[in-house]
Amino acid sequence: MAETLLQHVRHDVRCVLDRDPAARSALEVVLLYPGLHALWAHRVAHALYERKLYFIARLISQVTRFWTQIEIHPGAQIGTGVFIDHGSGVVIGETAIVGNDVTIYQGVTLGGTALEQVKRHPTIGDRVIIGSGAKVLGNITIGSDTRIGANAVVTKSVKDHSVVVGVPGQVIRIGNQDISERGSGGSVPDPVGQAVHELLARVGGLEKHVLGLQSSHHIHAESDGVDWSIEEDVDFVI
Repeated sequence: MAETLLQHVRHDVRCVLDRDPAARSALEVVLLYPGLHALWAHRVAHALYERKLYFIARLISQVTRFWTQIEIHPGAQIGTGVFIDHGSGVVIGETAIVGNDVTIYQGVTLGGTALEQVKRHPTIGDRVIIGSGAKVLGNITIGSDTRIGANAVVTKSVKDHSVVVGVPGQVIRIGNQDISERGSGGSVPDPVGQAVHELLARVGGLEKHVLGLQSSHHIHAESDGVDWSIEEDVDFVI
């Protein structure tokens, strides 16, 4: 048992060294990486949780959250080789299942969307990369070797080898094939950009209308017996 535990620790450290160029040594990883500390504490808490020692398991989880700013519910199932990089703000819910060799960056939430005591958190396949700030919500499945972009909000299951970006999450690639869920020829709809484009078009129309009115009228004003006449065009800036 001790040998197996030691093998797990070595594998965890090796995964960090392989995936984080900033890691200089195994000693640095063991002592200074809160993502690794959170995972080790979770393994203890999860073992107690499976033995129905819920209070002690949750206590370990909350103490770990205080020290690492990473909250993993003791009921969550975490595979081997998982790397939580930076880690601040990561939340993994009770019924979440995380596969092997998954990389999770800061601010990620694996959250639930139901109030019943059912499977309500996502299942993450092997070798998935979840970008910082991404939210994966509900009882959905993220296929293996998928990449989820930073700040994406994913509420639907996706296939293996997918690339997901945006709010709501859009699948823009599966394997080597560029696609779009909305059939837009491979591009992801950008509602903000479209709104700005429409606004600029409307402003341009208003400018033409104002300049048209200006060119057809002369402005005359009288003050103290002096007639001021503006014959040339006036530029309006909107």
